[in-house]
Amino acid sequence: MSIYKEVFKNNQKWIEAKKATDADFFEHLSQGQNPDILYIGCSDSRVTAEDMTGVEPGQMFVHRNVANLVPNNDGSSASVIEYAVRHLQVKHVVVCGHYFCGGVKAAMQAADLGILNPWLRNIRDVYRLHKDELNSISDEGERYNRLVELNVEEQCVNVIKTAVVQNAYLTTGYPLVHGWVFDIKTGKLIDLNIDFEKKLKGIQEIYDLGTTSK
Repeated sequence: MSIYKEVFKNNQKWIEAKKATDADFFEHLSQGQNPDILYIGCSDSRVTAEDMTGVEPGQMFVHRNVANLVPNNDGSSASVIEYAVRHLQVKHVVVCGHYFCGGVKAAMQAADLGILNPWLRNIRDVYRLHKDELNSISDEGERYNRLVELNVEEQCVNVIKTAVVQNAYLTTGYPLVHGWVFDIKTGKLIDLNIDFEKKLKGIQEIYDLGTTSK
């Protein structure tokens, strides 16, 4: 049986398993969501947000795209952030990249990738900003892994630049922005321990959007 057909059988098994532990599970689920986390991750089929974090339905609002980018001209990620922060009032925004990311590797190839060119240019810009550090890494695999980490950090900064995040944080103290990397070889989630408040203060002179000060 093809994986496509198995999906529907797996769905029925999942329904039965949920109802076995909570007969009203789907009734409760239909009444709304109140997630604490907005997760922005990569579309890679090996990196499934719910599986690797163990969260239940309703606990995490998820947005995924190629190479977990938050470009300043991307209406999709901007709309997700706006809705999650302003309306769902999430307490945490996570940008999660992963080692062996095809998007990051493709961005470093000297090739015309068609419609992907402007999207992946965002990663090339990250490389340009950190060229000296990256060029000093002789091992190609380690260089790509470091670029994955730096890309996560830069996308976190892009999240911090948004008006809705600045305003919510300076008014309520939330959301906090975090950068994670998933190591596909080990299954481990790595917290990059990004200093959110330091990053915010570091960019405010340029990216201050006139939000309320604490």
